[in-house]
Amino acid sequence: QLAPITTPLSDIYMFLVEGEGYTTMQLRDILDWNIRPKLLGVDGVADVNSLGGDVRSYRIEPRPSDLVSLGLSLTDLAEAVEKNNRNAAGDRISVRDEVVLVQTYGQLRSIDDLRQVVVAVREGRAIRLFEVADIDVAAVSRYGGVTANGKGEAVQGLVLLRRGANSRKTVEAVKSELATIRGSLPRGVRITPFYDRSMLITTAVNTVNWSLLQAIVLVLVVLFLFLGNLRSALTAGAILPLSVLGVFVIMKYTGITANLMSLGGLAIAIGILVDSSVVVTENVHNFLSTGHSALHPLHHIYRAVREVAVPVVTAVLVIVASLFPVWSLVGVEGKLFSPLAATLGFAVLVSMVLSLTFIPVLASFLMKPGAESTPWLIRKLTNAYRPALAWVLSHRKTALVFSLVLLTTAFSLFPLLGSEFLPMLNEGTIVVQTEKIPTITLEKSLELDTAIQKALLEVPEVTSVVSRTGADELRLDPMGFYQTDLYLVTKPIDQWRRPDPEWLRARLREKLGLFLGVSSGFTQPIDMRISEMLTGARAAVAIKIFGTDLAILEEKAKLVEELITGTRGAVDVMRTQLGGQKMLDIRFSAGCMACSGISQSAVNDLVSTAVAGTLVTRILQGNRPIPVILRYPEAARDTPEAIGALLVRTAEGGIQPLSEVTRIALTEGPMQISRENGFRMVVVQANVEGRDVGGFVRELQKRIAAEVPLPAGMFVQFGGQFENQQRTSKRLGFTIPLALAAIFFLLFTSFGSLRQTILILANIPLAFVGGIVILYFTGFYLSVPASLGFIALFGLAAENGVVMMSYYNQLREQGFRVADAVMEGSVRRLRPVLMTATLTMLGLVPLLLATGPGSEIQKPLAVVVVGGLLSSTLLTLFLLPMMYAWVEGRTEGKNTDEMSEYRDS
Repeated sequence: QLAPITTPLSDIYMFLVEGEGYTTMQLRDILDWNIRPKLLGVDGVADVNSLGGDVRSYRIEPRPSDLVSLGLSLTDLAEAVEKNNRNAAGDRISVRDEVVLVQTYGQLRSIDDLRQVVVAVREGRAIRLFEVADIDVAAVSRYGGVTANGKGEAVQGLVLLRRGANSRKTVEAVKSELATIRGSLPRGVRITPFYDRSMLITTAVNTVNWSLLQAIVLVLVVLFLFLGNLRSALTAGAILPLSVLGVFVIMKYTGITANLMSLGGLAIAIGILVDSSVVVTENVHNFLSTGHSALHPLHHIYRAVREVAVPVVTAVLVIVASLFPVWSLVGVEGKLFSPLAATLGFAVLVSMVLSLTFIPVLASFLMKPGAESTPWLIRKLTNAYRPALAWVLSHRKTALVFSLVLLTTAFSLFPLLGSEFLPMLNEGTIVVQTEKIPTITLEKSLELDTAIQKALLEVPEVTSVVSRTGADELRLDPMGFYQTDLYLVTKPIDQWRRPDPEWLRARLREKLGLFLGVSSGFTQPIDMRISEMLTGARAAVAIKIFGTDLAILEEKAKLVEELITGTRGAVDVMRTQLGGQKMLDIRFSAGCMACSGISQSAVNDLVSTAVAGTLVTRILQGNRPIPVILRYPEAARDTPEAIGALLVRTAEGGIQPLSEVTRIALTEGPMQISRENGFRMVVVQANVEGRDVGGFVRELQKRIAAEVPLPAGMFVQFGGQFENQQRTSKRLGFTIPLALAAIFFLLFTSFGSLRQTILILANIPLAFVGGIVILYFTGFYLSVPASLGFIALFGLAAENGVVMMSYYNQLREQGFRVADAVMEGSVRRLRPVLMTATLTMLGLVPLLLATGPGSEIQKPLAVVVVGGLLSSTLLTLFLLPMMYAWVEGRTEGKNTDEMSEYRDS
């Protein structure tokens, strides 16, 4: 049987089929034959996995004594039933010039037909099946079960998303179909959903949408405050809806869906979107206010746009180039952040084009020539900035030392940040993985699950608990009877006694600690599947020990488990169960079997059919194929002695007990043998709370190397989040230098000066000062989102430097001395520099304050960008002018005289 076309993240909708007065077999029939077929017809659904309950079958339980007396074998029964449940085609005949098809109809129609099947003829009398076997309705052998809310066994449906389908649209279609199905269900039967992926998607997207709307409002308000003119503010702000619309059009034609990350990229871009239009609008505003009145306004607008066109294009291309490392990411981080980088890149490119084409046209209608008063805010900032800049220019050494102290302090904090792969996204559903004694039976395991559910439901924040034990119907998630996944549905976080997921997990661990011999670990549905897909484990940290000897592997795994348990921050420590599985070994005695003429295949068939049961045929009742299972009654197969007493037929037609031709013994074997790349392995996994994953793993690596000696041929690998983090770091370590090289090329091409290119690039590490400091004091770890925030600073930090330095060069081309160009250019560009930085930062404030699902991923990125822009803006306004005056002033040989002018001012 082929598995459905799904991905590891295809679990999109789960529900219970419940009804008072109905058995689990009846509920399972309703799920399998009333609900599942209809859901399979929904577009986007790959399959519906039926879990729990009893699957209906007809069981044939032979009576061994009757078989012996009539000289019948299990094979005789199986062949008789199978041959008596056939139809056959007899080709066709012609009757009065018409074609008539010939067929025989020999299918069994009911359990009564099955009982009447003739299995043999003895002394002229037909022996029917009911004379040698008991036939009744029974459940097929179960390899797993479901319990719910402390009420015992239940029946669950799991909808699987087809690969490539849209999960939100598919879930909505599934819910619509279920609403229709409810009307056709038997009285008292209800469908109760407990996991809905679309709710997480909708909530996360709404979080970003709300942040997007707040950012737009903030940006428009700040535009008005800085420009002091409603017409100018509307001109610059008009870029927002048009750019967003343009990005949506590009997303449609490039196949990027509107999801948490793509919309997140747009939310991050809101402040950056207006940067180009702000520079253009502010320059147009200046030209119209101070330009010659005899010239036509269009001439002023043209000159204003031409003056800033090159720096605007250069700045945007630098931002796009800085996103290259993000586009190069692979794996889960690439899937997550590539859409973010794509929408961010599309947004700034669309904004640039519109700023140089549409904004000038709009300005010609909305903005009028003539002198206007400078806004109060700008006057105050300019009056404070001019003397401050003059002081910096005249105290170059002091400013340089101060900058170096800031840089040194920030980078000394960097090793203290701590690191992790991704912040945990609050999915709204908790999954608790439990492991019990390896040899526990399914019935006892389900009984214990029910007790655990009752204990967990005592926590007020938990509203529902559904447990899945053992293997699922489609064998997509194989587990043993001792393994259980408990899905906990909680109240909204704002209704918790304390809105802290870590606190809630601690309360749940207290309840789980009441059950001796039960180990547990916490995860979430999507997080669990991603971890399984990437590393084969379900925790933040997975230590994989490779070797060949299972006994030594288990010994070393126990040592590692003890080390992890004793390491600060470790929770939910679990180890792969290797040994402890009791087995009944039946080994062939070649001599005895040869003497009796018994083949190994005969013994294999006997044990397989008598103990496990064999599917003989299926009886079609309506549209339901009911399996017919041939299996010995439980009393004839439930102990080693009973199995040894099974009778096997000899070559001469005699019979012998199985124990006389085989050696039967109880032994102990491995629970499972896991391999990776051909090597046997055992996994010890743990989650980390109260500290960063990177620091935890580094400490653990040292302790394992020192305290766990490994024999030749054994080795240890660290997986989980740490493995993903290391992979991302290596890739970024390769792609970031390439991005810097591209930025260098763009800047050098624009300025044609190595000195000026280096001056702008020098702003990048200084931008990191604010990012590192704010990351440290806010308590965020250095994660992939935070790293992407630093990458985004490459372009954003260079953007204002490009605008400022381009204007310096323009003034010098007009005949200004270096000193005058620096002072005049810095003051004139104060407003656009402050506006672009402030708008970008305020555009990120809603993401910083957001609390809904999805905000956890974007907050570290927003924090780094805001902190970095704070420091880079201050350094652009003071350090860049000072360095430009010093470097370019030396070429004129006037550096000393010019500095003295600033001391006198």
